Amino acid sequence: MVNFSEIRSRAAERKGGEKVLASLMPEVPDPKNLEKLPDDRALAEMTKCIFRSGFSWKVIESKWPDFETVFHGFVPQRLVFEPDEYWDGLVSDKRIVRHGGKIQAVRHNAGFVTDIAAEHGSFGAFAAAWPDDDIVGLWSLLAKRGKRLGGNTGRYFLRFAGKDSFLPSRDVVSTLRAQGMEIAESPTSKRDLNAMQDQFNAWRDETGLPYTHLSRICAMSAGENYDIETLRSRGGMDDGS
Repeated sequence: MVNFSEIRSRAAERKGGEKVLASLMPEVPDPKNLEKLPDDRALAEMTKCIFRSGFSWKVIESKWPDFETVFHGFVPQRLVFEPDEYWDGLVSDKRIVRHGGKIQAVRHNAGFVTDIAAEHGSFGAFAAAWPDDDIVGLWSLLAKRGKRLGGNTGRYFLRFAGKDSFLPSRDVVSTLRAQGMEIAESPTSKRDLNAMQDQFNAWRDETGLPYTHLSRICAMSAGENYDIETLRSRGGMDDGS
């Protein structure tokens, strides 16, 4: 693999210089803020990412105040005691997106968050303490113990919650493959994900940059060269070019 400085130089050239590239970087995640994240906000963010998957993000945002009402503010300790009748009734509640599988995921994940909080004090404290150099391990845990939190859903949840991490977006993977890394175009195997983690760990040691910035710069060095306004409109959460 080449030094990250070469990838950064290519990204800066595509975006119009180092200053412009720097302006496109999201805020560096603060582990102290993640540690203080209330459990209801952790469950709310999980739920929002789950319902966004395969659906219009704008529609979910427009309905979100009703989601908060219907799911009792996403207080997990309350939701775990709601009876079957409550959950069955949500499938016909027009205030939210009536997707039975995703609604049941909220029920499961309320228990998941409650269990993690019992083990570690809070879900935020648990996520903040998880080693950044093993983010793929945290992805695996979300997929195994949570519901509908595998793949990009769990990864976006961590990003929005404030966990410093990389995203294996199409452009990020394209850059890694172009530099000689032997991984699949859509990497899902443990081998491929660990190889990516090792490379980002090496780049962090080389540059001192957070994973969030490394991933964003990596993506901007390849693929379609989107205009600055389009990239800024994404808020730094989507690692595209």
